[in-house]
Amino acid sequence: MRLAYFVKPHLGGTYTLFRQLRDGLHPHGIDVEWMGLTSDGVAPLLPDMSHSGFLVHTESCDSERDQARVMMTALREHAFDGVFVNVLADKVQMNLVRYLPSDMLRMMIVHNITPGTYAAARSLRDHVHATVGVSERCRRDLVARHGFDAARTHAIPNAIEAGPHAPATRGGAAERPLRLIYLGRVEDSSKGVFWLADIMRTVTAPVTLTVAGAGPDVERLAKMLRPFGERVRLLGPIPPEKVSAVFAAHDVLVMPSRFEGFGLTILEAMAAGCIPLVSQISGVTDTIVENGISGLLFPVGDWRRAAREIDWMARDPDMVEALSANARERVVEDFGLPRMASAYARLVRTLERERPAVAPPLALRDWSLPAGMGPGMRRYVPAPVKNWLRVARERFSPRISAGSV
Repeated sequence: MRLAYFVKPHLGGTYTLFRQLRDGLHPHGIDVEWMGLTSDGVAPLLPDMSHSGFLVHTESCDSERDQARVMMTALREHAFDGVFVNVLADKVQMNLVRYLPSDMLRMMIVHNITPGTYAAARSLRDHVHATVGVSERCRRDLVARHGFDAARTHAIPNAIEAGPHAPATRGGAAERPLRLIYLGRVEDSSKGVFWLADIMRTVTAPVTLTVAGAGPDVERLAKMLRPFGERVRLLGPIPPEKVSAVFAAHDVLVMPSRFEGFGLTILEAMAAGCIPLVSQISGVTDTIVENGISGLLFPVGDWRRAAREIDWMARDPDMVEALSANARERVVEDFGLPRMASAYARLVRTLERERPAVAPPLALRDWSLPAGMGPGMRRYVPAPVKNWLRVARERFSPRISAGSV
């Protein structure tokens, strides 16, 4: 079985998942290769990308339909049996799923819980044989609110290979300031990074903060953190091979997100023994972090609560040691790569034996993008209103239990 994974190599979660599927599914007799589009002839440079997939060059294409035709030809020439399509990745590759021949296996992966993500997934729903949400929240929202068939919609949490980077003990916590880190995209609307300044202003214990990552709000956040002087460092983006070591040099990951589809960064931190202090997002972060055992959760937007938790940890180094050890144990036992790979392998083999009916392929000559892939009315909502609604949704909306879907 040979599967194409639609992605262009980058520093991010969708490409990380590709690398895990490539390594994890190979022992099951399933080969996965990345397949991306480029219209400028420029290939991204990442370790191991050259022998794991290829770019489809579309410089000579005059339209999206022409790009889709080139993609279709490449799928046939490379004898792929099926594809993984990532929601809200490249729009041509997403929409191509509706035009693929009926013998091509199609699996859709949903990585986030935003209305835009769900609208795009809904537009492809009837053209894929199975949908995978990277968290239970993704699955339950799709089934309960967007008409997805429960039998064809699966929750397969992301995973991580827990390496040897975490020290056996993190001694010295009582003799030095607590070392906080934020690692990820520096962007406030989803990641809530501006709350980091509020947290630092409220914490009474001597702590340091490292901000690692890139994004549109780096300069503004740097200005907000300037009053804290040498207590704050901005590192910029961290290469994937160095992430574990960076986490191992810190005590607490502070992640004040407004929304997340999963939170692979949480696993990376926990695997290195770095305690997660993260927003409680129903069906997402609370399925990873056992509050008070393997990390700490706080209500979305409640930076005062986050600051209190930091002060509490700073006063109790023994608890820091316990949370750190429990965090690493949690990842090793429940979020290892073999478990995730086995779940995907079972899904692929089940679909190989018996594929559910899907909508007939559309004619390529009639290429068009469905409404769900456009920005819709969301683009007219001011950012502060969006942010308020995101907080309200997580803190005040009723929960749908996993058992009900």
